Amino acid sequence: MRDTKLSILVVEDDDGLIRQYRWALADCEVTVASNRENAIAEFRRVRPSVVILDLGLPPERDTVREGMITLEAILATAPETKIIVATGQENHEAALRAIALGAYDFYQKPVDVDLLRHIVERAAKLADLEGENRRLLELAPRSPVDGIVASSPQMSRALRTIEKIAPTDVAVLLLGESGTGKEVLAHAIHRLSPRAKKPFVAINCAAIPETLLESELFGHEKGAFTGAVKQTIGKIETANGGTLFLDEIGDVPLAMQVKLLRFLQDQVVERIGGHRPIQVDVRIICATNQNLDELMANGKFREDLYYRLNEVPMVIPPLREREGDAILLATHFLKKFNGQFNRKLKGLGSDALAAIATHPWRGNVRELENRVKRAVVMADGAAITAADLELAAAELPNGSLDLREARARAERGVVQMALAQTNGNLSRASKLLGISRPTLYGLLEGLGLEVAS
Repeated sequence: MRDTKLSILVVEDDDGLIRQYRWALADCEVTVASNRENAIAEFRRVRPSVVILDLGLPPERDTVREGMITLEAILATAPETKIIVATGQENHEAALRAIALGAYDFYQKPVDVDLLRHIVERAAKLADLEGENRRLLELAPRSPVDGIVASSPQMSRALRTIEKIAPTDVAVLLLGESGTGKEVLAHAIHRLSPRAKKPFVAINCAAIPETLLESELFGHEKGAFTGAVKQTIGKIETANGGTLFLDEIGDVPLAMQVKLLRFLQDQVVERIGGHRPIQVDVRIICATNQNLDELMANGKFREDLYYRLNEVPMVIPPLREREGDAILLATHFLKKFNGQFNRKLKGLGSDALAAIATHPWRGNVRELENRVKRAVVMADGAAITAADLELAAAELPNGSLDLREARARAERGVVQMALAQTNGNLSRASKLLGISRPTLYGLLEGLGLEVAS
């Protein structure tokens, strides 16, 4: 239940209809405007969550031009506004056009009180939900590493590790499924390191044929082999002073592993066909989605190389294990692609939020980004739906969309975890939770929780 009356702007010039609206919406704070100029002025003054807009406004009552301009002006000012278009039966096509422009819904005159109240109530609930979502996103803890979108405890731990290791020169091994963002994290390590102004050079070891990998890494002199028409600097030498990111390190052939190990031992490279050792200063970050322990057991990966590369291992959690990050990332990608493709989609519909929260995301962040990108390009409505994402409709985890219930569930889980970690000690639990002991007592009572004495 909302604490204050719902504020509604009615844009209508018919006195009889205005009286009907006031009667039908007696429990709301109703403001009336009779033309486009007054409507825009009143909207800016009142900032209502819901607007009921007649498309046939003076001075051109017989067309929908004034109504459409008013609609666009309000949405340009506040895209989140829920605009309900009132139209006659002959203007059904115009109502659909209004929906395409961003109107929330429409109904046909004359006024059906029950239907109108139902549409207004539904619009108000969605406006409240979206407003609360925006506030929660604003209050969400910022990622400690710029450029990384995450707030889950799982990723927060990984990002704190990055902050600690970035200033050092230790070799880092990033382990995780395909699409979890290992290269993004490698970039973050480089950006936070003293080498940030030097090159970051990435090479995908699985994408380069075995016969070319040595040349890519170490370079070659002119005439070193057929087709070597000029001297070429290798990736390692290019990264001198900076960071070399070796993606899919588990796919490096054994023969190349020996040469890579030799380089790691003394930071010296020798181009193919050359005879002059070249000293370099390179930090190594590697990544793989393979199980290196299994590869070593099968003789496909050298143990001595593994221990050179594995000074600090980091396991990157898959998206399905990052609590809340999928919706946070989807919102980020929506904003990004809205700008990139000059779209004005208002957000993610409730069915899209439910689908995102429950989808297994086997392709991880890369799959999510691709789905949102495609949805932004293809969506016809004002907000992205589950169908736009090509995801099956789903129920949100724990069922209800009610924010108070969701907060209560979250609070209950956190409080229970704190009590479990402190073995029921209220003083220690309150410190863990960052609240006073009396506040914790109040929470326990409100949540119906008991502590064993």
